[in-house]
Amino acid sequence: MTRIAAVHGALAPYQYPQQDITDMVARTCLPEGADRRVLDRLHRGARVTTRHTALPLDQYGELKDFGAVNDAFIAAAVPLGAETVGAALDMAGLSPRDVDLLMFTSVTGIAAPSVDARLVGRLGLRPDVKRLPIFGLGCVAGAAGIARMHDYLLGRPDDVAVLLSVELCSLTFQRDDVSAANLVATALFGDGAAAVVACGARRGADGPVVIDTRSHLYPDTEQVMGWDITGSGFRIVLDASVPDVVRKNLGADVDGFLADHGLTRADITAWVCHPGGPKVLEAVEEVLELPDGALDVTWRSLAAVGNLSSSSVLHVLRDTLAERRPPAGTAGLLLAMGPGFCSELVLVRW
Repeated sequence: MTRIAAVHGALAPYQYPQQDITDMVARTCLPEGADRRVLDRLHRGARVTTRHTALPLDQYGELKDFGAVNDAFIAAAVPLGAETVGAALDMAGLSPRDVDLLMFTSVTGIAAPSVDARLVGRLGLRPDVKRLPIFGLGCVAGAAGIARMHDYLLGRPDDVAVLLSVELCSLTFQRDDVSAANLVATALFGDGAAAVVACGARRGADGPVVIDTRSHLYPDTEQVMGWDITGSGFRIVLDASVPDVVRKNLGADVDGFLADHGLTRADITAWVCHPGGPKVLEAVEEVLELPDGALDVTWRSLAAVGNLSSSSVLHVLRDTLAERRPPAGTAGLLLAMGPGFCSELVLVRW
């Protein structure tokens, strides 16, 4: 049994209405004098009202190459990560010295030493803390991170594990790239972080219990979502078929997973879903035949901060616990999808 003792979400320091970000993208991504009607339509259709960014908007045009972009990632990710983990530990009533495993995930920047290593001294974690940096899972990593913490704590029931996600998606927007994928990304993605503190079965803790997890990698979908690594940084791969992949696969995956625990969709009192974007969320609602309002927390998160990649589903989990906590003892399902193409399901008992 793994208990989720605390979930804390944080946002990058600069907040802007969607229109301001649209105007920044027009200046940095479109050729001078270009028709911006497609850009404006995509940004309006994203159903995002505000987003946070790691840098002031006027500084994005000054990032000339991947090195400058990645330096900006490290400079912003370390303090934001420290703030997020510290707040999560305070919520759980634990100190940095209690942490036995620190997992770190991001798909928007790279560092060696990794961001988690840079946090050990800054936060006062023990020098023998186990670290596990993860790259490449993208949006699914918030759910997958909880799943892998659960795997670890099953074998270490006296331990405390922390998952940190920091995603600075605005740093991946590609200058002079008018592709549909880049313009959609600039419409949806924002910058933020989240941390989850989880405790093993022999540690006293309050919070939801992780019952089981399930991963599913779909064959022949490697080009549906991901990055092309280029001289200018991470150039997004985002195929229009993502909602169709969701419709084709998610229903059977969810039903089979729940059935293994004697449950059906009707038993789920809260759906904690990653806010992938309007078309993806509509596909999830359709294929799972969810009742009206089932994904309200997810839709509100998308509108308020955009898609924060791996951090987003953890923000939705935090908001579910704070604003719409289900009845104690009932079942909930946390789900996310990402590059691979893949899904991750986490069954919890509230």
